[in-house]
Amino acid sequence: MPHQIEQFADGTAAFATARQSAWHRLGTVTRDAMTAEEAMRTAYLAGWNVRTVPLTGTDLQDDGAESLSFADHFGTVRTNPKTGRTEPLGVVGRGYTPVQNEEQAEFLNLLADEAGAHFETAGSLKAGRQVFLTMKLPQAMMIGGKDRVDLYLAALNSHDGSSAFRIVVTPIRVVCANTQRAALRNAVASYSVRHTSGAKARVAQARNALGLTFRHVEEFERAAERMVQEEMTLAELRKVIDNIPQWEPPKEREQESPRAQRNREERYGTITNLFSQAETQASIRGTRWAGYQALTEYVDHFMPSQGRSTEAKASARAERVISGGRADEIKRRAFELITV
Repeated sequence: MPHQIEQFADGTAAFATARQSAWHRLGTVTRDAMTAEEAMRTAYLAGWNVRTVPLTGTDLQDDGAESLSFADHFGTVRTNPKTGRTEPLGVVGRGYTPVQNEEQAEFLNLLADEAGAHFETAGSLKAGRQVFLTMKLPQAMMIGGKDRVDLYLAALNSHDGSSAFRIVVTPIRVVCANTQRAALRNAVASYSVRHTSGAKARVAQARNALGLTFRHVEEFERAAERMVQEEMTLAELRKVIDNIPQWEPPKEREQESPRAQRNREERYGTITNLFSQAETQASIRGTRWAGYQALTEYVDHFMPSQGRSTEAKASARAERVISGGRADEIKRRAFELITV
């Protein structure tokens, strides 16, 4: 599936969201905010019992098969929450210690402590290889006194050895759900915990690191305040678009194919329409902050995506927002070009 949300044979999906559906329209939408236990249960993240098992292989020769043991590597497996069967997830080294989904939720709860945060989303990606949980924090930023940006605390974990257990502070714009990870400019807005036996004891370290992250968020807020006070013209916005390396800059007319020219003009048209006409920009119209928001809204919701059907394209956009990658690079470059 392009969106990479785990789906089971009975048609259900390992995803839960509080009050509003996600872009991919999968999973369960709850009426209220979730507790850790509710998030685990509703997103089918409970009881996986992720564990390591000895890794063996078979070498087929002309004179028979030879069984091999890999002493320094192990396989990670889980108990499927629907079937109860053991499923492989990945290959890891000797020192790898799984962080259970329940521990991931507990870690977030301990970090948030009594701050009033609650769980907003939870889900499984890539058939259980990656898991995410987010909590909505009570504090929000008001850019220019009129554009609200909420803050979320996200826990991202892998069970296949592909990445560390990470805690990320993410500002998300309420009206269009644009992910603002790239807006933290060059600041490191995360804390990583290696999969070792001491992972659970690092809550205090994470709190200190995230305190630093919140200072970076304050830096972002100050930059956004400056942007909302500065006007931006359509010509300036077009110049920003032309200087984003992930989008090929316009060539001389005789060198550019008709398709490339059409794609470029459609991109210009959509972004400038968002900037000038979209309701999401109403309170910040004509500012550099509106220019940045128009670009991020385009990347998350309008930038062409692979897939033949409307549903497949929507799923690809959902994956783009969740996984970041090229989309984050575009947003990061846009922020660098627009900020003052």
